[in-house]
Amino acid sequence: MKILGQPFGVHEKAIDVRNRRMEVLSRNLANADTPHFKAQDVDFKAVLSEEMRTPMRHSHSGHYSHSIGKETDGLKYRVPFSASTDGNTVEMSVEQAQFGKAAADYQTTLMFIENKISGIRKSLRGE
Repeated sequence: MKILGQPFGVHEKAIDVRNRRMEVLSRNLANADTPHFKAQDVDFKAVLSEEMRTPMRHSHSGHYSHSIGKETDGLKYRVPFSASTDGNTVEMSVEQAQFGKAAADYQTTLMFIENKISGIRKSLRGE
């Protein structure tokens, strides 16, 4: 059955990429006062595109591996609008805006997954 192969489609991988992006943005915010810290971001489109091209590989039926956990996947350094004297490239207003958008995107993807689960439950119950 096709539904059992990949029931969540692109959203399954998108939620992982969105989670990774939120981790990176959180790290930027946490290091806003750290001298010489370089703000980073995840190139969501590039990483998701790569994830969709690369099927999930597994060496054992209980072990799954994917590239989202790698520290360097899709990471790009953010270019600041204004230079800081201590070499830190974190701009709080930019990071907060990006984090807010990332949180909304995460919630949207989660909503798609929840709706898919709800549809599967209804199908199984014959509704």
